[in-house]
Parts: sequence; structure tokens; C-alpha cells
Amino acid sequence: MTPDPYDPRFLLQNLMDNMTDTICFKDLQSRFILVNKSAAVWHGYDTPADALGRSDFDNYKEADARRMFAAEQRIIATGEPLEGIVEKVTLKDGQTAWVSTTKMPLRDSARKVVGTFGVSRDITVQKEAELRAAYYAEQIKRIKEEMEEEVRMAAELQKTFFPRSYPTFPRGVAPSASAVRFHHHYRASEMVSGDFCSVRRLSETESGILLCDVMGHGVRAALGTALIYAMVEELMHRESDPGHFLGRMNELLLPILHQEDTFLYATACYAVFDAATGRLRMANAGHPIPLHFQASEKKADWLLGDTSMRGPALAIAEDAGYPTAEVRIHPGDAVVMYTDGLYEVPDSDGAEFGEERLLAAAQRHVGQPLPELFPALIDESRRFSANGMFDDDVCLVGLAYQKPMGLKDE
Repeated sequence: MTPDPYDPRFLLQNLMDNMTDTICFKDLQSRFILVNKSAAVWHGYDTPADALGRSDFDNYKEADARRMFAAEQRIIATGEPLEGIVEKVTLKDGQTAWVSTTKMPLRDSARKVVGTFGVSRDITVQKEAELRAAYYAEQIKRIKEEMEEEVRMAAELQKTFFPRSYPTFPRGVAPSASAVRFHHHYRASEMVSGDFCSVRRLSETESGILLCDVMGHGVRAALGTALIYAMVEELMHRESDPGHFLGRMNELLLPILHQEDTFLYATACYAVFDAATGRLRMANAGHPIPLHFQASEKKADWLLGDTSMRGPALAIAEDAGYPTAEVRIHPGDAVVMYTDGLYEVPDSDGAEFGEERLLAAAQRHVGQPLPELFPALIDESRRFSANGMFDDDVCLVGLAYQKPMGLKDE
């Protein structure tokens, strides 16, 4: 006789035979009274009939079996189900697995609880993938935190690259009495940057002022500034001519920064100023032209009108030439070097603040002392930008010539 395809017993048998999840019915003592094929295979039995009368104590390690038994006894006592419980289990043979289980009270026709039944799904693959992902995420978090700490330490170290005090002329006088005063301002777009400046005494009358900008920003650029910082002390005292100084820097940086798998370059401006005569000698390696604030004419202009005096950036080409220009600076004048982060800020339409707007801003602030001039220029650029932020590092360094060295105050 062909079974009725809608007979509940036929439907249940099809479910039990074909369900890949395990299905188990248990009595009040948590012994199996009916299991499907998947449950029999899961527990190591040849047929579902072999599982009847057995319990989880026959299939799992003692601790897991006790936990399962206690959970089922709570269901029997309270009539409350357990739904979607994820747990790790260990079979008698030592094999471990992760399962998602739902257990319900089994009731008779009078609604009396006479046992339990449940469905479990093997989620070992998914759970182990989840655990691996969580482990890797934790490892990445740890590495990220360690790297951030290292970068914070690098940022603190990088601050020591910048001037903490300035030379005075003559030596030993108070800064307010010095024939030339110096000032710098630095802000990084990230924790570390590629901008670097230095102001050093070269002799009893001469000082060296360097501003350098390594391509990009962040850790790669900061490594470049560390290399340059290590070179500056020796080169400044060995190479008195600014053009020769930049040429030697190019020779040293080229094999380090210009490699097959690494390409970095730097722009730089280096000036040597004589506080006794007002003579300023300067060489430029692809860097923005400094501003010259002229007290007698009450105007700001580019220090060099001839852009051919600007050589290529450092670490770009071998045997690059860097001509030295000479300018006479008069008492009351100031010279300001800056990195391109100061003017390469766009407005909401994408137009750049640019060097011409910077020059116009400089003209509006002629006569201000350097500690007031630098924030004023930065504020003009910041207010122009679309978001009021700088996307690149910004550094300014300058000198204000007060009087020829040795000339007494009237």
C-alpha cells in the first residue's frame, strides 16, 4: 500500500531521514527515545536504533554531558525552552566541535512535560573561522597599538630635531639684544612629518638656516627627515657655501632615497647669514622661494626674482647643480622660508591658496615681528581652505635683522 504523502508520520520520517541537522527526542531521564540518521552518525552509531536508551553520558566527555543533562532537567522543571545556544562540545573520542542547539519541552496530549526534544547544527567551520577572525583582529589591534605607540615616541623624538633655542650675535647676549633674531613654527598633519628646519651658529658672525621638506607625510617622510637631521651638523660646518652644501646633501641622499622599490625626494632651502654685514647667501633645491620683508619700502616680495637660481629637488638626479645667490639684507628686514603645505590648501571650489595669495597676505602683515607674523600667515591660509584644515605638514623658519653686529644701541 502506497503511504499517504500527507500522513504526519510519513512527513516526520522524511524529515528525520533527510535532515542534516541532528534531531533528538529524550525522556525525563534525558535518554534517547528517537533520533534521526544525522544524530546517529554524529554520536557514532550505525543506525538510529542503536542510540535508543543511551544518553549524552555515553557520547560526550563527563563535563559536557553533565552540562547538557542539567540544561534538559531545567527545561523539564520549568517548561522553558533553550533557543540558539552556541556551545563547544567534546565527544568521547576527544574530537571537539561547536554546535548551535535549540531544546524544547516534550509534552503529551494533556500538555504535561514528558521529556525534551531538540535540534543541533554543527557550526564548527563557521565558529572556527569566527574565532580566527577575532584572533587576527586582536593581533592586528595589538600591532596597531604598538605601532601607534612607536609613532608617538617617534613624534616626541622628532620634536627634538627642531630648534629649542637660537644662537645670538654677539655670542652670549640676550635674545632681545641680538643683532639677528630667529623664529620657527611647525605643525604636522599627522603625528610625524616630513618637514624639518635647523638654525645653527657657524661662526662668530654667521648662522646657517635650513628648511627641508621630504615628499609626502607620515612615517615614510619622517624617516627621510631623520636621515637629513643626522647629516646637517657635519655638513653645515664643513660646507660654508650653500650651493655646495645642497650638492653634498644630494650626493648622500640619492643612493638612500632613490632605489628601485623606494622613491623619496626632498626639497630644501639653505641660507648663510652674516650678522656683521647683512650678507645672505642662499641655495635652493626645488623649494618655494623665501619671502623678503623690506622695512625701508614697507613691502613683501620674493627674496629671489630669478627662478633659474633654483636647482632640482634632492635625491632626484646625480651631479645636480645648486647655484648660490647673494642678497643684501638691511636692518629691519626679515626673511621667511616656508614649506608648500602653507599654500597648497584648496577652497570649496578646488582653487588653491597659492603663492600669489601668500605674497599678498605677506604684504598685509609687513612690519610684524616673526612670532606674530607666522600665525597671521597660517591663519590667512587656513581661513581660505574649504575645511579650515591643512592636509600637509607646515613649517616656517625665518630671521629678522635688527642691526649690524657690533653697532651699539643709540
